[in-house]
Amino acid sequence: MAFANCLHLTPLAHTLRPFLPRQTPLLRPHLRRLSNLPGVYTLSSDRYKLPVQPVFALARRSFSSMAKEEAVASPADLLFEGPLKIVEYPDPILRSKNKRVNTFDESLKRLADEMFDVMYRTDGIGLSAPQVGINVELMVFNPVGERGEGEEIVLVNPRIKRFSKKIVPFEEGCLSFPGIYADVERPDSLQVDAQDVTGAKFEVNLTGLPARVFQHEYDHLQALEKKYEEQTGLPSPERIDKLLRVWHNTSRLKKVTTSFCDCVGVDGHGLV
Repeated sequence: MAFANCLHLTPLAHTLRPFLPRQTPLLRPHLRRLSNLPGVYTLSSDRYKLPVQPVFALARRSFSSMAKEEAVASPADLLFEGPLKIVEYPDPILRSKNKRVNTFDESLKRLADEMFDVMYRTDGIGLSAPQVGINVELMVFNPVGERGEGEEIVLVNPRIKRFSKKIVPFEEGCLSFPGIYADVERPDSLQVDAQDVTGAKFEVNLTGLPARVFQHEYDHLQALEKKYEEQTGLPSPERIDKLLRVWHNTSRLKKVTTSFCDCVGVDGHGLV
């Protein structure tokens, strides 16, 4: 999985610190756009492990996914220009509603193939369409994580039919939340209804790691990033935008004040 960079406690970091939970470090993934601002420096670090409390994920959440009126993807929704890249938090695409696929053509097959390429290139074992900027109900995964090894699985419009009562914890990471790892409790096995890239319907039973990978990607298809924000203490995209505006306004005021002092001959101690 991916590694993250941490922010030094620069003036900006000190400004943001009161707004973040005490147990949550100032991680670059949440504040990537801040890294290009003046006075912000980064350094490489080991991955950050979240507190002991698990991010609790229950499969029963998925049964409510059959909305009364589901949005259906148009053929244009499946078109893209490569190469695709991983969308990272807090991009709003990750919290947008994903449309049900109703067009099974070469564009869908090409998208699935491209997603496998991105997944292998980024050392992942699973990937959902919204993670590459396409808001449709499509996921790909290979629990082995190596091209040419294991089994490549493509699921279109997946739905969880039933799941086991056995709940097991396991450490998870996410390509869209680089450097963040947490113990997540999920059902050990489940039965899934889905379609393949030709539109054929099928049923599959998943147990162990394949079941976990599926549920992780299914969370993305259900746009459950808000749940992770609440459980991990990550600032929401709206919060980050607000902090960015405060920072920019503060920086602008500082520049104006400095220019004025230079003009009238004033330094930090008075007239010069």
